[in-house]
Amino acid sequence: MKTLPENVQGVLFDLDGTLLDSATDLYAALQTLCAEEDAVVPPYAPVREVVSRGGRAILRCAFADRGEPALEALLPRYLAIYERIMARQTRPFDGIEPLLAMLEAQDVRWGIVTNKPAFLTDELVRRIGWAERACAVVSGDTLPVKKPDPAPVLLACTRAGLDPARCLFVGDDRRDVLAGQAAGLHTVAVTWGYLDGGDPRQWDADTVIDAPAELAALLQASGVSA
Repeated sequence: MKTLPENVQGVLFDLDGTLLDSATDLYAALQTLCAEEDAVVPPYAPVREVVSRGGRAILRCAFADRGEPALEALLPRYLAIYERIMARQTRPFDGIEPLLAMLEAQDVRWGIVTNKPAFLTDELVRRIGWAERACAVVSGDTLPVKKPDPAPVLLACTRAGLDPARCLFVGDDRRDVLAGQAAGLHTVAVTWGYLDGGDPRQWDADTVIDAPAELAALLQASGVSA
């Protein structure tokens, strides 16, 4: 585990699986689509595991036998169902709100870099109540590239006026670590998210944490006080 940068200026987060536990609503949308398509609903656990990979990965859990063209055809309907219900059961993970409040109290800016499409990201962030709090929100289609490319992370830093060398990038997927590393941020992998079947301790992140409170403690130790 590497020491955090001195005088941390900002913390950027992945959204689904890092800040928000959204898997229940994503699964509920899949259940509805399966009912419409007269398909067998897959178990929750394997769906939850692939949430960070997006809608296509979720659809493969139920419709892989239909082939990729069929998945592409189903995707708009799936996203429309999800958009309608996406804040019904979605909530911040335990400890996230106190962490964000601590950052705000100490004038440490925080933002979001996600591979989720902007029309879903922006509305979800608004429904959760974070639209006026996040210093920057960069979605999967904001640029022609998405994580693990570092460009979305760097764009968030630019929009928020942040120096990447004084920032952290926090996520629950190896793509988050790769994007953060390439952008020059201190990378933090979390163990409470969806993980895509991986082990965060094998991703070469600078820091691995098991709870948001651990990040708060590390920030306090580096000079950010609660």
